[in-house]
Amino acid sequence: MKNLTMLLLTCIFFPISAWADTVDSCGSEYECIEIGRWDIGLALGYGSRSNPLKDYDDIPIYLVPTFAYYGDSWYFDNGNIGYTLVEDEKYTINLTTSFSADSAFFHRWDPANIFLTGSNKFEPSAFSTKTQVTVMGEEQSVPTADELETRHFTYLGGVEAYIYTRIGILNLSLAHDLLNVHQGTEAKLKWLYNLSIDEWKFELALVLDWKSEDVVDYYYGIRPSESAHWSEHYKAKSAINTGIELTSHYVLTKHWELLFLARYTQIADEIVASPLLNEDYTSTFFVGTAYRF
Repeated sequence: MKNLTMLLLTCIFFPISAWADTVDSCGSEYECIEIGRWDIGLALGYGSRSNPLKDYDDIPIYLVPTFAYYGDSWYFDNGNIGYTLVEDEKYTINLTTSFSADSAFFHRWDPANIFLTGSNKFEPSAFSTKTQVTVMGEEQSVPTADELETRHFTYLGGVEAYIYTRIGILNLSLAHDLLNVHQGTEAKLKWLYNLSIDEWKFELALVLDWKSEDVVDYYYGIRPSESAHWSEHYKAKSAINTGIELTSHYVLTKHWELLFLARYTQIADEIVASPLLNEDYTSTFFVGTAYRF
């Protein structure tokens, strides 16, 4: 975990050294949305998002919609609303909103499971039984899915910056809970690199995703009503997830293209320590055909 974090930090911060060698953020290797025009697309195929929670099934993916509109300053992008404060060839600073990714593990139709940029309560497996975990020589029951209180979806709001360099884009963001669900804060550091080879388009991303103690405790902590034992023995702490993402497109025609998406997130030890989890990672993949209107 520590080695992966150091590798991602190195890869993410290295592009800063190329600050002086900037390029147009809408150069040939980047796909941009025309101002004043809706960008609407729909991908059909098959994919899955693994669920690290006990007693919760993996999340199937069959449709991936895209809805985006960019004006001179305001924009809407797959459910997120933003306002551009500063726009330059070297950087962009926005006020923006984003979805809570953690709630997606608890709700099948969470926006993060629909817009892969991520309700009804997700149904646990019909064959799930109460899990037993041994602590200090004694078996302690872990609350199952149907015993948990609802972990609500929330909307985050904050500020983000994009820094454009010749060896990628650096994205930094800081967001806080807008709906007063957990009153937590999240920060993200992301490096993106785009490459075009004839009809192929590739985007590689490395991610560091920090979550405050309030976020971790709300989604992965145990309430006293769920388990008196685990509410005392698991103490939430702030955590940093690390991830890698690859998205590729193969252009068939003006409107049709093939889409492949793969993501892997190494969940922080502070979250894995929660008795609600039985995996220390989550992965997502999708393969399909996309149509852009």
